[in-house]
Amino acid sequence: MTTSNHSAQVERLSEDLRTALKGLVRQMRRDTERQDAGLSMMQAVLLHLIHEHPGIGVAELARMQQVRSPTMSGQVKALEAAGLVARGTAPEQDRRKSSLHVSASGLAALQQLRDRRHDWLSQRIARLAPAQLDALAGAIDALNILADHED
Repeated sequence: MTTSNHSAQVERLSEDLRTALKGLVRQMRRDTERQDAGLSMMQAVLLHLIHEHPGIGVAELARMQQVRSPTMSGQVKALEAAGLVARGTAPEQDRRKSSLHVSASGLAALQQLRDRRHDWLSQRIARLAPAQLDALAGAIDALNILADHED
């Protein structure tokens, strides 16, 4: 394969993969959010981030999501009001800050969301023909390499 053919194939695959992943994620979110009891996509993302970074503050969450602190504060307050997140004690260095933690109810909500998304994906994978299942299995390694590669 020539360099120009290789470059053209890479460009075509990049666009096809981006389009396929975008559609898959959009449809999964759309279908699984219909089942969520009032949890917005942003709130689900924040709940996940707080779980992954226990003790994180509102300002850091705002930086991570590239939104203003007042916007993030409102989202966090909604999670608190729903009993999904709790504020912990402030660090000794700065008592103005509070640390956020996922509550037991929040952990249950995260698990339900993961279970729904897993079930959604499993149902769609089950519809594939045997050759498509083999192709998907073969693509998993390549997708993991793409996901783990750091520039």
